[in-house]
Amino acid sequence: MADDPRIHHGACNLCEAICGLRYEVRGSEILSIRGDEQDPFSRGHICPKAVALRDLYEDPDRLRQPLRRTAEGWEPVAWETAFDEISARLLAIRAAHGDDAIAAYLGNPNVHNYGSLTHAQHFLGHFRTRNRYSATSVDQLPHQLIVYWMYGHQLLVPVPDVDRSAFLVIQGGNPLASNGSLWTVPDVRQRLRELQDRGGRLVVIDPRKSETAEIADEHHAVRPGGDAALLLVVLHTILEEKLARPGRLADFSEGLDALPGLLAGLDLPRLARHAGLALPAIQDLARRFAAAPRAAWYGRMGVSTQTQGSLCQWLIQLLNLLTGNLDREGGMMFARPAVDLIDSPVSKPGSFGRWKSRVRGLPEFGGELPVAALAEEILTPGQGQVRALITSAGNPVLSTPDGAGLAAALDQLELMVSVDFYLNETTRHAHYILPPTQALEHDHYDLIFHHFAVRNSARYSEPLFAPAEGARHDWQIFTALGERIARGLGTAPKPPLRPDQILDLGLKSGPYGSLRGHPLQLDLARLRALPHGLDLGAHEPCLPQRLRHADRRIQACPPPLRETLVQYLQTLPAEPPAELLLIGRRHLRSNNSWMHNSQRLVKGPARHQLWMHPDDLQAHRLDSGSRVRLSSRRGSVEVEVVAHEGLRPGVVSLPHGWGHDRPGTRLGVAQGHAGVSANDLTDPDWLDALSGNAALNGVPVRIEAVGA
Repeated sequence: MADDPRIHHGACNLCEAICGLRYEVRGSEILSIRGDEQDPFSRGHICPKAVALRDLYEDPDRLRQPLRRTAEGWEPVAWETAFDEISARLLAIRAAHGDDAIAAYLGNPNVHNYGSLTHAQHFLGHFRTRNRYSATSVDQLPHQLIVYWMYGHQLLVPVPDVDRSAFLVIQGGNPLASNGSLWTVPDVRQRLRELQDRGGRLVVIDPRKSETAEIADEHHAVRPGGDAALLLVVLHTILEEKLARPGRLADFSEGLDALPGLLAGLDLPRLARHAGLALPAIQDLARRFAAAPRAAWYGRMGVSTQTQGSLCQWLIQLLNLLTGNLDREGGMMFARPAVDLIDSPVSKPGSFGRWKSRVRGLPEFGGELPVAALAEEILTPGQGQVRALITSAGNPVLSTPDGAGLAAALDQLELMVSVDFYLNETTRHAHYILPPTQALEHDHYDLIFHHFAVRNSARYSEPLFAPAEGARHDWQIFTALGERIARGLGTAPKPPLRPDQILDLGLKSGPYGSLRGHPLQLDLARLRALPHGLDLGAHEPCLPQRLRHADRRIQACPPPLRETLVQYLQTLPAEPPAELLLIGRRHLRSNNSWMHNSQRLVKGPARHQLWMHPDDLQAHRLDSGSRVRLSSRRGSVEVEVVAHEGLRPGVVSLPHGWGHDRPGTRLGVAQGHAGVSANDLTDPDWLDALSGNAALNGVPVRIEAVGA
């Protein structure tokens, strides 16, 4: 019968865990969303966000037709009219001011949408602008920069082989809230429990006792910004006490012999003070890590988003290398995905410093500039001033430093175009909003996250629903705009392959594909026939073959990092400043700024308050539950403060992604749960010294009672 329920299987694309889902559907109504117990990768795991896919699909605030801003407000506009007007205005700006006058910002959800990844360049590639930005530089840029320098490719990121590990250190990460990050690890709570059940040990280093720290065997409350100091003590202890055992890795590593000289004469007590931990405790951790038979040291966002993010990520890679835990079972291993963007004719290994931003001279990485430079590039007159901005699935007003300052800058643009299905804190500044289809209306394959997966796997998801008549996928929007730009530039537009056709070629030419002669003969047709996905096995040692430097060697001591280390040690004061420091935090029912319009996710106790240790509340003569003004060098917010004993004293915590009180948005649920934006406090001048990544943690702040 037509109205009988049907079962559909697919993968969740809301976070990096890419869990398999089982939908029960009748017509256009979703009856239930559950974890797919037959998925060999996620094993039936599901988190609250996946259930909210229904809310996103049904959300009355979701835009379903293009909008054009006029003096009287927003008005609907036909797709073809919008495409014609946008392309004409972009071409006029380019003709008058050059390519660099057009900027682009790509938000995090683009990485979860393979059609965006395959087709954005069919539009943006026509503009040879240096003003490209993305969420990378408020997140994992230092991580990608370090693996690019050391291993030869920005996606060659080793991940903890948690299923076989005996000792796991997580520094600046909270996978129980994130489901893993640059580490695709569904059902992570159970995997960590299994590690402990077989006698392994879980150690968390974090300024607060996070959800992951709550289940850990030990927690070390590092001082925000003190991670580099802690890591230097650990590395020094391993070298000084002859605990290094790189084994076969030494045979294809350059620069290991320089490390003892670089670390000679370290003032260990001073470093321990900056780490905020007792020196013997740090040294004991170093010895136990070096002695463990299968150990992994993993550093994530809290490590990257600080003023020494690149230095920290380098030191973590060195710890795994020197102890022989890189490319070893139970240590830090490399995935071998079915569509391998590392070993590919169209591979993009990365780049650094080919150009710098016009105003402040911040370095390019992978063709992008740090987003901390965007506002000043809009506001500063001169050749190359940004006059038009294209955003795709991003909300930089809430997710990048000094969001209030960026919002003011957006109002100065001659043209802003947003590919987004929400009228939110950023897109409200646009002149055109082009809403693509929602996740359940298009097919899906995770091109990126299989590179960071805890096991090799592959899964293709058919669309759950057909798109509404006249709706456009992201890739169709990019293609339509690209065709018009090409014609305007006097070139014949070339119709691109569809995303699924590109995927099929990627599978066939990948390591398990028919063009490689693999017994699986993997292609899209075979993957389509496996609705629960395909397990391709545990990681296997792959070095030095997988290294992408021409000589197939690890570059252990890249010169820019040596210089950064020397400068850090020369400028480190004897004592850390006595400042109140701001850090962020994540929650399992949030996903940056764009999951707050679901009632099922925001219901319950508010979770966007400022957290503060009870001793600090008392010292500042504040009461838990009172309103306070939190200020930084950049701005201030008023927020409720609550006591939280899990924080290190001297630290306050405010989650990012909130601040839904800007006028002109159409977010019904969110406006009832507005909160404040932590990025009204963060500073575009507060950066990782080497990469230009935003330092969102360890920001000095002041606090006072409202009315004081």
